[in-house]
Amino acid sequence: MKKFLTFLIVAMLALFLAACTVTKDEGTEKDKEKDKEKDEGKTEEVADDKEEAGEKILYMNNGEEPTSFDPSVGFNAVSWSSLNNLMEGLTRLSEEHLAEEATAEKIDISEDGLTYTFTIREGAKWSNGDPVVAGDFVFAWRHMLDPETASPAAFLAYFIEGAEAYNNGEGKAEDVAVEAPDEKTFVVKLTAPNEAFLNIITNPSFFPINEKVATDDPKWFTEAETFVGNGPFKLASWDHDVNFVFEKNENYWDADKVKLDKVHWAMVNDATTSYQMYQANELDVSGIPPELAEQLKDDDEARFDDEAGLYFYRFNTSMEPFTNTKIRRAFGLAVNQQVIVEFVTKNGEKPAHGFVTYGFIGPDGKEFRDSVGNLVEFNPDEAKKLLEEGMKEEGYTELPKVTLTYSTSEAHQNIAVALQGAFKEVLDVDVELQNVEGGVFLSEQKEFKYQMSRSSFLHDYADPVNALESFITDSPMNRTTWSNADYDKLIADIKNETDEEKRWELLKKADELLMAEMPVFPIYFYNQSTLEKPGVTGILRHPVGYIDLKYADKN
Repeated sequence: MKKFLTFLIVAMLALFLAACTVTKDEGTEKDKEKDKEKDEGKTEEVADDKEEAGEKILYMNNGEEPTSFDPSVGFNAVSWSSLNNLMEGLTRLSEEHLAEEATAEKIDISEDGLTYTFTIREGAKWSNGDPVVAGDFVFAWRHMLDPETASPAAFLAYFIEGAEAYNNGEGKAEDVAVEAPDEKTFVVKLTAPNEAFLNIITNPSFFPINEKVATDDPKWFTEAETFVGNGPFKLASWDHDVNFVFEKNENYWDADKVKLDKVHWAMVNDATTSYQMYQANELDVSGIPPELAEQLKDDDEARFDDEAGLYFYRFNTSMEPFTNTKIRRAFGLAVNQQVIVEFVTKNGEKPAHGFVTYGFIGPDGKEFRDSVGNLVEFNPDEAKKLLEEGMKEEGYTELPKVTLTYSTSEAHQNIAVALQGAFKEVLDVDVELQNVEGGVFLSEQKEFKYQMSRSSFLHDYADPVNALESFITDSPMNRTTWSNADYDKLIADIKNETDEEKRWELLKKADELLMAEMPVFPIYFYNQSTLEKPGVTGILRHPVGYIDLKYADKN
């Protein structure tokens, strides 16, 4: 262990390592090269807003321009946090991160678990005063599935009868099993029971769209003057690529719970600049710059919240030597995740000892991760034993050459160097490192060109199955070539099980089987590290990545 730490420290010094950022590559990497330009107008505008005495104004930073305020298209972090406060679906995540009634005041589920009937609240209104009607949901969900919309979120709706066929151009919009028998009743029919359904539809992609407004103006979502939402706030102004401002939506059905008058969002995508604005009281909330992560981790204004996602490595199970399960496990058990988070990332992350993250509470009231326990832990003796057994099974007198591939980033490089040292120290295996540009990396990983490669996963909705289903046979998210009939059956059973306790046990078994076969090995779970000014309260940071300001306050 001492030798490994020594190697790690030397390597870190050689690379001029300060600290690394949390990175994610499934379409929304946080480590993408950012524009470092600071717009002087931002500071002036913030100062002007502060002169509005008597109002509760929260100053936030969105990082960059939202991809889109069309909820079917803005399927990423820079759009979600805004959309989650400007709009609201049938269900909303509670303070305990559980799906609860929102625009729908009542939810009825058929005995076979296939048909959901939602009753829209009488007081549900759009920001322009129009009533929210069931037809707005029919319109929005079909819009998401329309092939012409090209929504990156459409796959989330494939559990609805007729949805996949329509999205693939093989069916019709009217064949999608969503209907509005009357203005306050919305009915959905699923292809199979789905215990995660109410969680899935908290995703902004399932928000309604005011059909009348969108029909009159197909670009309704592009400017503040035309934007219409049904959430706690309304879009008061939007200076593209500079800032946007929310105001409390007096037409929101639960407006009495909303304490803030305004939310001012800057768009500063440099962590250091954002931190400087925070220090100058131009922001009430800021991310923590990577180089200051260790220094600020114990600061009274720092907070660390679980984020549903993890950093991990994939094995290509069709490439030697990782065709052998014991050899895969040997490499996985040679990694000390605790050392990685303490000495490399240094951002308060939790070491990952399974694939399912923290933030999911089971029917027993316990964290899923705590219930399953540690499935993958640093065990050098077992790692050496497994490598020896695996090599014997394969008839190896010498292990085939091993290459570890990562996408261009200092953060990825630092972790790769640490792993290289661990494999040498524990297994006496020389691993070659390969650095590939991000766009090429993702494309080639999908084409199974790498032996062992870095990866990440962020949840689309708040349920463990969202992560576990990535590794069923032929899933585009698999990228390991691993196929296991027992695992496939477990995931299918999980999706069809309506008994919550039985379903939770199946989820545990799936996590256990995945880690036993180890087509992937986990490194650490993501977190959300932020600074908040004293007096700011009630900001909800859901593990799935949404920020909720409905209950936020500033004193």
